[in-house]
Amino acid sequence: MRKIGLIVFAIILFAGLASAQIPTSGNVFFGYSYYNTDLSSIDRANTNGWELSVEGKVIPWVGIVADFDGHYGSQNFPAACQVTPQGVICSSVNASVTEHNYLFGPRVSVSVGKFRPFAEAMIGAAHVNVNDGGGSDTSFATAVGGGIDYKILRPLAWRFQGDYIQTRFFSTTQNNLRLSTGIVLRF
Repeated sequence: MRKIGLIVFAIILFAGLASAQIPTSGNVFFGYSYYNTDLSSIDRANTNGWELSVEGKVIPWVGIVADFDGHYGSQNFPAACQVTPQGVICSSVNASVTEHNYLFGPRVSVSVGKFRPFAEAMIGAAHVNVNDGGGSDTSFATAVGGGIDYKILRPLAWRFQGDYIQTRFFSTTQNNLRLSTGIVLRF
């Protein structure tokens, strides 16, 4: 009987300790996202899409973030070059581009009245698909940025966010800018 009592006590103790590790507050963000990328050596592409992030607070001013996005658009890529009497003429092809980023990392924030500014640093993976024979690639991705939440109601806020995201598709480095805005649901 003593062993059973000790086992029950240990289970209750460990269950209490385990539940203390689960974040009791945080937020979910979903919104529109603008993405400026340089997949091609010819020019930069402006793509549009969505962003979703989930943050669980570890302590009141530090959280862990899981951030996902998808961007869709088109970009010019170099095609064949020809030597003519007038010189070298290179043509380009416009291809549809889809890119998804999967990022994770810490976020620090502090409340100042109705505003909650934050800064974040994340690492993860990115995947791009270039249609019309361009292929696809997956790479390591890093992001640094920040933003501000404006509290509308107690559980509801509006977010403005900017991130510098670096990817390495097709053996070259891309330096990208992501700007997002949308609704934040706090819990």
